[in-house]
Amino acid sequence: MRLAEYTDYTLRVLMYCAARPHQMVTISELAEHHGVSRNHLMKIVTDLGHQGVLETTRGRGGGLRLMKDPAQLRIGDVVRASETDFRLVECFDPGSNQCSLSPTCRLKGLFNAALGAYFKELDGMTLADIAEPPATPVKGRALSPGLAPVVAPRSLRKPTSKAKPSPTP
Repeated sequence: MRLAEYTDYTLRVLMYCAARPHQMVTISELAEHHGVSRNHLMKIVTDLGHQGVLETTRGRGGGLRLMKDPAQLRIGDVVRASETDFRLVECFDPGSNQCSLSPTCRLKGLFNAALGAYFKELDGMTLADIAEPPATPVKGRALSPGLAPVVAPRSLRKPTSKAKPSPTP
């Protein structure tokens, strides 16, 4: 099982905000920090705002911040709200199941138990457990290892405007 990029960045947005509880965070700041397009983050922030997890303020001096206490926000709940499909195998969906083994197969039970264990682990952790306080940024010095920006997958990266030099004959 693999988390969707949407869920991955949802968690990163929440962790970034939790590490900065007394400041408004901007989408541009998040986009730059994670190397992700602003448009992709806008969708995530909008959804989190509708869920009542983030407070968003438009205009000059605006931004976003957590509305909930990070210690009350379980990671399992965030993943459930962000992911769209937990059908690990075909037989998890009775409406489209065409597996001929279904009547006697015990694999569905095994995968269902594994999914339950996965969420039990995620539900045991809160946003406060995984968010670190920000390192004091000093120009020319790297962030602490826990807050180092992670490069986004190519599909989510902002296009660069740097022109590549053409080869000379």
